[in-house]
Amino acid sequence: MASEDVKSTESAAVSTIVNLAEEAKLAREGVKAPSHAVLSICKSLFAGGVAGGVSRTAVAPLERMKILLQVQNPHNIKYSGTVQGLKYIWRTEGVRGLFKGNGTNCARIVPNSAVKFFSYEQASRGILYMYRQQTGNENAQLTPVLRLGAGATAGIIAMSATYPMDMVRGRLTVQTANSPYQYRGIAHALSTVLREEGPRALYRGWLPSVIGVVPYVGLNFAVYESLKDWLVKDNPFGLVENNELTIITRLSCGAIAGTVGQTIAYPLDVIRRRMQMVGWKDASSVVTGEGRSKLEYTGMVDAFRKTVRHEGFGALYKGLVPNSVKVVPSIAIAFVTYEMVKDVLGVEFRISD
Repeated sequence: MASEDVKSTESAAVSTIVNLAEEAKLAREGVKAPSHAVLSICKSLFAGGVAGGVSRTAVAPLERMKILLQVQNPHNIKYSGTVQGLKYIWRTEGVRGLFKGNGTNCARIVPNSAVKFFSYEQASRGILYMYRQQTGNENAQLTPVLRLGAGATAGIIAMSATYPMDMVRGRLTVQTANSPYQYRGIAHALSTVLREEGPRALYRGWLPSVIGVVPYVGLNFAVYESLKDWLVKDNPFGLVENNELTIITRLSCGAIAGTVGQTIAYPLDVIRRRMQMVGWKDASSVVTGEGRSKLEYTGMVDAFRKTVRHEGFGALYKGLVPNSVKVVPSIAIAFVTYEMVKDVLGVEFRISD
């Protein structure tokens, strides 16, 4: 009996030790998993931020030229075209003039790009999961339409999160050395707008921005991924090497995607810029001209109507040329930089997964 008691005690002790070891293992795994997930999220956000900063800085002069063409005084034309405008800025403001507003631009685009790419990945996963559940096909992949939906979702989230920065960036960018009123920087512009125009002013033009984001960002992602997917699967031009596309090919896919998206969404971008000027007491000297009626729009539809009535339908595409030239390298660089940074950081998933 004593021997059986000893054996029973030993068995209980061994069982307890095994259980404790299993619990310790699970506890360790439970700690590691979240930290690993958080690290992957941080890497993905970092990659998106780097992609946005690099791509936007590379085309900063064209970005400023586009905005100046969008909002310039139609009664006193200073910028007759992209090349002439860039030369004029170089002559009157120097190299720094070409990059005016880029600091504010990057302060907005870095978090915007980070949120956009990360949101797209998460939206894609969620949409793909629901699509597989609905179809009953566990091997189903995202269609171009589903990618468009994921891209639109990501664009809306990113735009809404960083819109106040975009609003003040627009005002800082259109300032010149002869502007009647100068914002000294991002913080000063934000505080001035809040004090003089109220918090709602920081989201003026948000609706056309969101509407424009749906085709713009949505098509960027949908076209880019669909092109890549088609090239990898069918290899129509012999561009695939070891089941991977070259950097030049990926840059081309990004350029096509950006061109398609921005052409469709551009009129909304023009209206957004003009609505952002409303409430700025000196905006009339920038847009409508000295001594003329005060710049005022009651809403997005009114802005469209007044712009077309006073300046013609072509005004909705002011600045399209520098924007097109800008978008081709910008979107391409952003996509490829994002994927390359994630590869370097060793992030497991890509936007095309």
